Amino acid sequence: MELADIQAALGVGHPPFRARQIYDAVYRQRIADLAAISNLPKPLRARLSDDLPLGLPEIERRYDSADGTVRFLLRLADGKTVETVWMPEDDRATICISSQIGCPVDCKFCLTALLGLERSLTAGEIVGQVLRVAGTFAVSRLNIVMMGQGEPLLNLANVIKATRLLTDPGGIAISPRRMTLSTAGIIPKIAELGREPVRPKLAISLNASTEEQRRALMPITRKYHLSDLIEACRAFPLKPWEKLTFEYVLLKGVNDTDADARRVVKLLANLDAKVNLIALNPGPGIPFETPDPARVASFQAIVRRSMPCFIRKPRGLDVYAACGQLKRMETPLVGLVTVR
Repeated sequence: MELADIQAALGVGHPPFRARQIYDAVYRQRIADLAAISNLPKPLRARLSDDLPLGLPEIERRYDSADGTVRFLLRLADGKTVETVWMPEDDRATICISSQIGCPVDCKFCLTALLGLERSLTAGEIVGQVLRVAGTFAVSRLNIVMMGQGEPLLNLANVIKATRLLTDPGGIAISPRRMTLSTAGIIPKIAELGREPVRPKLAISLNASTEEQRRALMPITRKYHLSDLIEACRAFPLKPWEKLTFEYVLLKGVNDTDADARRVVKLLANLDAKVNLIALNPGPGIPFETPDPARVASFQAIVRRSMPCFIRKPRGLDVYAACGQLKRMETPLVGLVTVR
Protein backbone atom coordinates (compact mmCIF):
# COMPACT_ATOMS: atom_id res chain seq x y z
CA MET A 1 0.00 0.00 0.00
CA GLU A 2 1.79 3.10 -1.28
CA LEU A 3 0.95 6.67 -0.30
CA ALA A 4 -1.04 7.11 -3.53
CA ASP A 5 -3.13 4.02 -2.65
CA ILE A 6 -4.01 5.54 0.72
CA GLN A 7 -4.88 8.88 -0.86
CA ALA A 8 -7.18 7.14 -3.32
CA ALA A 9 -8.88 5.20 -0.54
CA LEU A 10 -9.49 8.37 1.46
CA GLY A 11 -11.18 10.07 -1.47
CA VAL A 12 -12.16 13.72 -1.48
CA GLY A 13 -13.02 15.79 1.56
CA HIS A 14 -9.96 14.97 3.67
CA PRO A 15 -6.90 17.20 4.13
CA PRO A 16 -3.81 15.92 2.26
CA PHE A 17 -1.88 15.27 5.46
CA ARG A 18 -4.29 12.51 6.49
CA ALA A 19 -2.82 10.09 3.98
CA ARG A 20 0.69 10.82 5.27
CA GLN A 21 -0.48 10.26 8.87
CA ILE A 22 -1.80 6.82 7.94
CA TYR A 23 1.32 5.97 5.93
CA ASP A 24 3.55 7.02 8.84
CA ALA A 25 1.52 5.00 11.34
CA VAL A 26 1.60 1.83 9.24
CA TYR A 27 5.21 1.86 8.06
CA ARG A 28 7.22 3.92 10.55
CA GLN A 29 5.29 3.23 13.76
CA ARG A 30 4.27 -0.25 12.57
CA ILE A 31 0.70 0.02 13.82
CA ALA A 32 -1.11 -3.09 12.62
CA ASP A 33 -4.69 -1.86 13.22
CA LEU A 34 -5.97 1.35 11.61
CA ALA A 35 -8.45 1.73 14.47
CA ALA A 36 -5.45 2.27 16.76
CA ILE A 37 -4.14 5.37 14.92
CA SER A 38 -5.01 7.85 17.65
CA ASN A 39 -4.45 11.07 15.68
CA LEU A 40 -7.21 10.21 13.19
CA PRO A 41 -10.86 11.18 13.82
CA LYS A 42 -12.85 8.25 15.20
CA PRO A 43 -15.36 8.16 12.29
CA LEU A 44 -12.46 8.00 9.80
CA ARG A 45 -10.78 5.21 11.75
CA ALA A 46 -13.98 3.19 11.72
CA ARG A 47 -14.48 3.67 7.97
CA LEU A 48 -10.87 2.88 7.07
CA SER A 49 -10.94 -0.33 9.05
CA ASP A 50 -13.54 -1.54 6.54
CA ASP A 51 -12.41 0.25 3.37
CA LEU A 52 -8.62 0.03 3.71
CA PRO A 53 -7.74 -3.29 5.33
CA LEU A 54 -4.00 -3.58 5.95
CA GLY A 55 -4.04 -7.30 5.28
CA LEU A 56 -0.99 -8.08 7.40
CA PRO A 57 -0.39 -11.83 7.53
CA GLU A 58 -1.29 -13.65 10.70
CA ILE A 59 1.19 -15.85 12.56
CA GLU A 60 -0.13 -19.38 12.09
CA ARG A 61 2.82 -21.16 13.74
CA ARG A 62 6.29 -20.28 14.95
CA TYR A 63 9.21 -22.65 15.28
CA ASP A 64 11.98 -21.61 17.67
CA SER A 65 15.48 -22.86 17.03
CA ALA A 66 18.08 -23.53 19.69
CA ASP A 67 20.26 -20.85 18.06
CA GLY A 68 17.64 -18.07 18.38
CA THR A 69 16.38 -18.26 14.82
CA VAL A 70 12.60 -18.33 14.41
CA ARG A 71 10.74 -19.74 11.42
CA PHE A 72 7.29 -18.22 10.98
CA LEU A 73 4.44 -19.81 9.07
CA LEU A 74 2.29 -16.83 8.09
CA ARG A 75 -1.32 -17.07 6.92
CA LEU A 76 -2.38 -14.66 4.18
CA ALA A 77 -5.81 -13.15 3.58
CA ASP A 78 -6.81 -15.92 1.12
CA GLY A 79 -5.86 -18.64 3.60
CA LYS A 80 -2.61 -19.64 1.90
CA THR A 81 0.59 -19.76 3.94
CA VAL A 82 4.14 -18.58 3.37
CA GLU A 83 7.31 -18.75 5.45
CA THR A 84 9.55 -16.02 6.84
CA VAL A 85 12.67 -16.45 8.97
CA TRP A 86 13.94 -14.18 11.76
CA MET A 87 17.70 -14.37 12.48
CA PRO A 88 18.84 -12.20 15.41
CA GLU A 89 22.44 -11.22 16.07
CA ASP A 90 23.52 -8.81 18.83
CA ASP A 91 21.83 -5.43 18.19
CA ARG A 92 20.51 -6.26 14.73
CA ALA A 93 18.57 -8.94 12.90
CA THR A 94 18.06 -10.32 9.42
CA ILE A 95 14.63 -11.20 8.06
CA CYS A 96 14.55 -13.71 5.23
CA ILE A 97 11.38 -13.05 3.26
CA SER A 98 9.55 -14.89 0.49
CA SER A 99 8.44 -13.52 -2.86
CA GLN A 100 6.23 -16.44 -3.92
CA ILE A 101 4.34 -19.29 -2.29
CA GLY A 102 6.43 -22.27 -3.25
CA CYS A 103 8.87 -22.00 -6.15
CA PRO A 104 8.79 -22.89 -9.86
CA VAL A 105 12.56 -23.18 -10.42
CA ASP A 106 12.98 -26.82 -9.28
CA CYS A 107 16.54 -26.77 -7.94
CA LYS A 108 17.28 -30.40 -7.05
CA PHE A 109 18.87 -29.65 -3.66
CA CYS A 110 16.07 -27.41 -2.32
CA LEU A 111 13.07 -28.50 -0.26
CA THR A 112 11.01 -25.51 -1.39
CA ALA A 113 11.20 -26.79 -4.96
CA LEU A 114 9.18 -29.82 -3.90
CA LEU A 115 6.19 -27.54 -3.27
CA GLY A 116 6.03 -26.27 -6.84
CA LEU A 117 4.56 -22.80 -7.35
CA GLU A 118 1.20 -21.89 -5.83
CA ARG A 119 1.23 -18.18 -6.66
CA SER A 120 3.27 -14.99 -6.48
CA LEU A 121 2.93 -12.61 -3.56
CA THR A 122 1.64 -9.06 -3.84
CA ALA A 123 3.88 -6.16 -2.84
CA GLY A 124 1.75 -5.77 0.29
CA GLU A 125 2.24 -9.42 1.22
CA ILE A 126 6.01 -9.10 0.76
CA VAL A 127 6.18 -5.99 2.95
CA GLY A 128 3.65 -7.50 5.36
CA GLN A 129 6.13 -10.24 6.27
CA VAL A 130 8.58 -7.60 7.46
CA LEU A 131 5.97 -5.63 9.36
CA ARG A 132 4.50 -8.68 11.07
CA VAL A 133 7.78 -10.35 12.03
CA ALA A 134 9.72 -7.19 12.94
CA GLY A 135 6.76 -6.06 15.04
CA THR A 136 7.19 -9.19 17.15
CA PHE A 137 10.69 -8.20 18.29
CA ALA A 138 12.38 -5.04 19.63
CA VAL A 139 15.23 -4.61 17.13
CA SER A 140 15.76 -1.41 15.17
CA ARG A 141 18.55 -2.42 12.75
CA LEU A 142 17.17 -4.74 10.11
CA ASN A 143 18.70 -6.51 7.15
CA ILE A 144 16.39 -7.97 4.52
CA VAL A 145 17.26 -10.94 2.32
CA MET A 146 14.86 -12.04 -0.40
CA MET A 147 16.00 -15.64 -0.13
CA GLY A 148 12.89 -17.36 1.19
CA GLN A 149 10.33 -19.20 -0.89
CA GLY A 150 10.18 -18.33 -4.58
CA GLU A 151 12.24 -16.77 -7.36
CA PRO A 152 12.10 -12.98 -6.82
CA LEU A 153 12.86 -12.09 -10.45
CA LEU A 154 9.78 -14.01 -11.61
CA ASN A 155 7.73 -11.60 -9.49
CA LEU A 156 9.84 -8.54 -10.21
CA ALA A 157 7.13 -5.87 -10.44
CA ASN A 158 5.85 -6.67 -6.95
CA VAL A 159 9.37 -7.09 -5.58
CA ILE A 160 10.33 -3.61 -6.84
CA LYS A 161 7.17 -2.05 -5.44
CA ALA A 162 7.89 -3.74 -2.10
CA THR A 163 11.48 -2.49 -2.24
CA ARG A 164 10.25 1.09 -2.66
CA LEU A 165 8.05 0.71 0.39
CA LEU A 166 10.76 -0.93 2.49
CA THR A 167 13.40 1.69 1.62
CA ASP A 168 11.22 4.83 1.77
CA PRO A 169 12.93 7.21 4.27
CA GLY A 170 9.47 8.35 5.40
CA GLY A 171 8.40 4.81 6.22
CA ILE A 172 10.26 1.63 7.15
CA ALA A 173 13.51 3.29 5.96
CA ILE A 174 15.70 0.24 5.38
CA SER A 175 18.78 1.16 3.37
CA PRO A 176 19.13 -0.62 0.00
CA ARG A 177 22.62 -1.49 1.20
CA ARG A 178 20.99 -3.76 3.77
CA MET A 179 18.77 -5.58 1.29
CA THR A 180 19.82 -8.52 -0.90
CA LEU A 181 17.87 -10.34 -3.59
CA SER A 182 18.89 -13.87 -4.59
CA THR A 183 18.10 -15.28 -8.02
CA ALA A 184 18.67 -18.59 -9.77
CA GLY A 185 19.54 -16.56 -12.87
CA ILE A 186 16.59 -15.13 -14.83
CA ILE A 187 18.81 -13.28 -17.29
CA PRO A 188 16.37 -10.74 -18.84
CA LYS A 189 15.13 -9.76 -15.39
CA ILE A 190 18.68 -9.26 -14.08
CA ALA A 191 19.10 -6.51 -16.66
CA GLU A 192 15.70 -5.06 -15.74
CA LEU A 193 16.61 -5.04 -12.06
CA GLY A 194 19.84 -3.23 -12.88
CA ARG A 195 17.89 -0.34 -14.42
CA GLU A 196 15.93 0.32 -11.22
CA PRO A 197 17.06 3.45 -9.35
CA VAL A 198 16.35 1.81 -5.98
CA ARG A 199 17.01 -1.91 -5.75
CA PRO A 200 18.44 -4.59 -3.47
CA LYS A 201 21.96 -5.90 -3.89
CA LEU A 202 22.17 -8.88 -6.23
CA ALA A 203 23.11 -12.44 -5.27
CA ILE A 204 23.38 -15.24 -7.82
CA SER A 205 22.67 -18.84 -6.85
CA LEU A 206 25.52 -20.51 -8.75
CA ASN A 207 25.95 -24.02 -7.28
CA ALA A 208 27.98 -25.51 -10.14
CA SER A 209 31.25 -24.99 -11.96
CA THR A 210 30.23 -26.24 -15.42
CA GLU A 211 27.23 -25.86 -17.72
CA GLU A 212 26.44 -29.58 -17.59
CA GLN A 213 26.69 -29.76 -13.82
CA ARG A 214 24.46 -26.73 -13.33
CA ARG A 215 21.88 -28.04 -15.79
CA ALA A 216 21.57 -31.24 -13.76
CA LEU A 217 21.19 -29.37 -10.47
CA MET A 218 19.21 -26.37 -11.70
CA PRO A 219 17.00 -27.17 -14.71
CA ILE A 220 16.52 -23.44 -15.34
CA THR A 221 20.00 -23.55 -16.92
CA ARG A 222 18.43 -25.26 -19.93
CA LYS A 223 16.82 -21.91 -20.74
CA TYR A 224 19.34 -19.48 -19.23
CA HIS A 225 22.81 -20.87 -19.86
CA LEU A 226 25.62 -20.46 -17.36
CA SER A 227 27.88 -18.65 -19.84
CA ASP A 228 25.12 -16.13 -20.59
CA LEU A 229 24.43 -15.69 -16.87
CA ILE A 230 28.06 -14.76 -16.24
CA GLU A 231 27.91 -12.22 -19.07
CA ALA A 232 24.73 -10.72 -17.60
CA CYS A 233 26.59 -10.37 -14.31
CA ARG A 234 29.47 -8.59 -16.06
CA ALA A 235 26.96 -6.11 -17.50
CA PHE A 236 25.14 -5.53 -14.20
CA PRO A 237 25.66 -1.92 -13.02
CA LEU A 238 27.17 -2.07 -9.53
CA LYS A 239 27.13 0.80 -7.07
CA PRO A 240 30.59 2.05 -5.95
CA TRP A 241 30.18 0.19 -2.63
CA GLU A 242 28.67 -2.99 -4.09
CA LYS A 243 29.90 -6.47 -4.97
CA LEU A 244 28.04 -9.29 -6.65
CA THR A 245 27.46 -12.22 -4.34
CA PHE A 246 27.63 -15.76 -5.69
CA GLU A 247 26.07 -18.46 -3.53
CA TYR A 248 27.33 -21.98 -3.89
CA VAL A 249 25.62 -24.94 -2.22
CA LEU A 250 28.19 -27.71 -1.73
CA LEU A 251 26.93 -31.25 -2.36
CA LYS A 252 29.09 -34.15 -1.25
CA GLY A 253 30.83 -35.81 -4.20
CA VAL A 254 28.88 -33.74 -6.73
CA ASN A 255 30.22 -30.18 -6.97
CA ASP A 256 32.66 -29.90 -4.05
CA THR A 257 36.03 -30.96 -5.47
CA ASP A 258 39.18 -28.85 -5.67
CA ALA A 259 38.75 -28.90 -9.45
CA ASP A 260 35.27 -27.39 -9.01
CA ALA A 261 36.75 -24.65 -6.84
CA ARG A 262 39.34 -23.80 -9.48
CA ARG A 263 36.64 -23.67 -12.15
CA VAL A 264 34.56 -21.32 -9.99
CA VAL A 265 37.54 -18.99 -9.73
CA LYS A 266 37.92 -19.05 -13.52
CA LEU A 267 34.19 -18.43 -14.07
CA LEU A 268 34.15 -15.39 -11.81
CA ALA A 269 37.44 -13.90 -12.97
CA ASN A 270 37.29 -10.14 -13.59
CA LEU A 271 33.99 -9.79 -11.71
CA ASP A 272 33.77 -7.65 -8.59
CA ALA A 273 32.47 -10.59 -6.61
CA LYS A 274 32.44 -12.53 -3.38
CA VAL A 275 31.42 -16.14 -2.81
CA ASN A 276 29.27 -17.56 -0.01
CA LEU A 277 29.64 -21.31 0.48
CA ILE A 278 26.70 -23.24 1.92
CA ALA A 279 27.21 -26.85 2.94
CA LEU A 280 23.96 -28.57 1.99
CA ASN A 281 21.19 -28.18 4.55
CA PRO A 282 19.53 -31.62 4.54
CA GLY A 283 15.91 -32.57 4.31
CA PRO A 284 13.64 -35.49 3.36
CA GLY A 285 13.36 -36.03 -0.38
CA ILE A 286 16.71 -34.38 -1.19
CA PRO A 287 19.02 -36.95 -2.87
CA PHE A 288 22.32 -35.37 -1.77
CA GLU A 289 24.57 -35.37 1.29
CA THR A 290 26.36 -32.62 3.20
CA PRO A 291 30.14 -32.59 2.60
CA ASP A 292 32.60 -32.93 5.45
CA PRO A 293 33.86 -29.69 7.04
CA ALA A 294 37.41 -30.41 5.79
CA ARG A 295 36.16 -30.61 2.21
CA VAL A 296 34.30 -27.29 2.61
CA ALA A 297 37.43 -25.68 4.08
CA SER A 298 39.58 -26.93 1.20
CA PHE A 299 37.11 -25.52 -1.35
CA GLN A 300 37.11 -22.17 0.45
CA ALA A 301 40.90 -22.00 0.61
CA ILE A 302 41.20 -22.33 -3.16
CA VAL A 303 38.55 -19.71 -3.96
CA ARG A 304 39.81 -17.32 -1.27
CA ARG A 305 43.17 -16.98 -3.00
CA SER A 306 41.42 -15.05 -5.77
CA MET A 307 38.38 -13.37 -4.17
CA PRO A 308 36.56 -13.05 -0.84
CA CYS A 309 35.00 -16.37 0.08
CA PHE A 310 32.97 -17.11 3.19
CA ILE A 311 31.36 -20.19 4.70
CA ARG A 312 27.80 -19.34 5.64
CA LYS A 313 26.88 -20.75 9.01
CA PRO A 314 23.44 -22.40 8.91
CA ARG A 315 20.77 -20.75 11.05
CA GLY A 316 17.72 -22.60 12.30
CA LEU A 317 18.83 -25.93 10.88
CA ASP A 318 17.01 -27.81 13.64
CA VAL A 319 13.60 -26.33 12.71
CA TYR A 320 13.92 -26.39 8.91
CA ALA A 321 14.64 -22.65 8.76
CA ALA A 322 18.02 -22.80 7.00
CA CYS A 323 18.71 -22.01 3.36
CA GLY A 324 16.77 -24.33 1.05
CA GLN A 325 14.60 -25.84 3.79
CA LEU A 326 11.39 -23.79 3.66
CA LYS A 327 8.69 -26.38 2.93
CA ARG A 328 6.19 -25.94 5.78
CA MET A 329 7.83 -28.81 7.65
CA GLU A 330 6.21 -29.69 10.98
CA THR A 331 8.82 -32.02 12.50
CA PRO A 332 12.10 -30.53 13.77
CA LEU A 333 15.34 -32.20 12.67
CA VAL A 334 16.35 -32.72 16.29
CA GLY A 335 14.41 -32.63 19.52
CA LEU A 336 16.08 -29.52 20.89
CA VAL A 337 13.48 -26.90 20.11
CA THR A 338 10.11 -25.72 21.26
CA VAL A 339 7.43 -25.65 18.59
CA ARG A 340 4.46 -23.45 19.38
